[in-house]
Parts: sequence; C-alpha cells; structure tokens
Amino acid sequence: MIREIIGKKLGMTRLFSQGGDIVPVTVIEAGPCPIIQKKTKQRDGYDALQVGFLPKKPTRVNRPLMGHLKKSGRGAFYILKEVRVDEIDTYELGQEIAVDIFQPGDLVDVTGTSKGRGFSGVMKRHGFRGAPASHGTHEYFRHGGSIGAAADPSRTFKGKKMPGHYGNRRVTIQNIEVVEVRPQQNLIFLKGVVPGWRNGIVTIRQAKKGVIPPRPDSREEKREEVIKEKTKAEVEAEQREETKAEVEAKAKVEAGELVEGEAKEEEVKVKAEVEEEVKDEVKAEVEADKEKAKEEVEAEKKEEIKAEVKEESEKEDKAKAEVKEKAKRKAEKEEP
Repeated sequence: MIREIIGKKLGMTRLFSQGGDIVPVTVIEAGPCPIIQKKTKQRDGYDALQVGFLPKKPTRVNRPLMGHLKKSGRGAFYILKEVRVDEIDTYELGQEIAVDIFQPGDLVDVTGTSKGRGFSGVMKRHGFRGAPASHGTHEYFRHGGSIGAAADPSRTFKGKKMPGHYGNRRVTIQNIEVVEVRPQQNLIFLKGVVPGWRNGIVTIRQAKKGVIPPRPDSREEKREEVIKEKTKAEVEAEQREETKAEVEAKAKVEAGELVEGEAKEEEVKVKAEVEEEVKDEVKAEVEADKEKAKEEVEAEKKEEIKAEVKEESEKEDKAKAEVKEKAKRKAEKEEP
C-alpha cells in the first residue's frame, strides 16, 4: 500500500485535545494526487508511481509533456513526483491517492524546503555569541573571530563555520504525530512545526523509524489509566476467588464426593462462603479500628485530666510558698 502523499503547507494553528490541552499543529492540504504513470521493474528497472499535485491549465504545458499527461486522463499538474511501491499491479492510471491513507495517531516524516535567509552572518547562521561589547571593541561586535593560524598550518580548515548562504535547503523532520485528518477538505493536521514557508510544497510519508507509543495528553487521561489499573487488579482478585472455588469443586467431583450437578451447587456455595468470610473479616477489621480509636480517645482524655490535676497542684504549692514567704518577711520586720 502506498504511504506517501504530496501537500501544500497552509500555516499553523492550535487544536484542543480531549483532556483540554492545547496542541500546536501545522495545517497541510494533502492531495488528491492522481497516478500519472506506472513504472515497472521489467521496463524501467524498478516499481514506482508518478503522481501529480496542484492542477494546472493545459495551455501552460508544452506539447511533449501534455502528451505524457494525457495518458492518465486527469489533466496537467504543477508538481510531478515518483513514489516507490511494492505491489504496482493494484494501482491504475488516474487513480487518486487521498489524505485518508493516514489516521490520527500515525507517525510521519515530512520533507520540505526550509525558509531561505540569504547571506547570513555567523551569529544568525551558527549561533555565535559575538565579541564583548565593552571598552576597546570597535566594528567587531558580530564578527566570527580568527579563522586559523598564519604560519602553521597557513590555511583555513575545511568545514570552518563562517558567514554564507543560510536556509533554502531540503529538510526532513521525522516522527511527527498526525493529530487530525479531514478527508472531505483534503486537510491533515500535524503536531508541531513543518519545514518551509506558507504555500510551500511538502512530502508526507510513513515514518521510517517505527511507531512510538503515544504519551498521555492530560492529567485526566493519566487518572483514567490509574483507574483502569485498579479495576484490572480488582477483576484479577475476583477471578482468583472464582478459580479457587472451581478447583475445590472439581477436586470433590474427582474424589467421588459430588456429581456434576451437585458440583455447580457446591461451587456456588463455596463462593458464598468465601464472600461471607471476606465480609466478616472486613467487619472485624472495622470493629477493631473503632475499638482502637475509642481507646486512643480515652487515653488522650486521661492524659489531659492528669495534666490539669498536675497543673492545679503546682499552682497550690506555689501559693503556699508565697504565703510562707510573706509571713517570714513580716516576722523579720517586727523583730527589734
């Protein structure tokens, strides 16, 4: 199956995920791309399809090219591109390749021509920090510095970062997530940025580096995953209880104590007994917790009463000591 399509970058916007998170997306008008030519291994040495994009007036195409385009019966196009395929016999001339070959959640590689920035300096082109803008620096603020020694090696090494042409080159960004697809409008929404300017031509193809599992988009989805894990654990616990009851009933049947019909009744009975045991254990735990809490409250009250009694006794002792002190002072004054 073909997993590649040509598109035109329309710009950027944002979408909201189910959890309410903002997702920045690039909007691309992808397809439809009719098949113009089939190249086979017997005739051309490899299997490929030539597809077209962006319709063009036939009067703007020269006659040799128009003769080539007429074989598909779909008119003329501005963009013609070859796409490699494995099973070429499943495709016919004139068949359209639409944007619905991708689905939300897929990962794609996007190739386009980056924005041209002309002749740029080292600060813009390579991210140099520039010269110190303090005392003693003149007409050298954005220069790149030394480019090599004079005597040895008496040359500039190949690959030295210097000013020059920046941008306007073929760039591929890998593993971009497909957020939404609208086949009726031939639109595909890709998460993040895509190389190129508005109305630039891009190629979207299936990611070469495999599928990366999507991460949870929001806190709500994480909560849902936690709830699912808890529910899964509860289900497993119930299954273990049911399996235990079935094993006991089966063992009794094999021992000849029960027949098949009675085995099911015994199984139901064992399940009921297990449930009762669990309920009794839960009740016992609740009662124990209540008793423990009651004892703790009573102990706290006793401690408070002891503290109050101790405090009152300390106050009485203090008052008695003050009275004795006053009496002693009075007696000392009365002595001649």
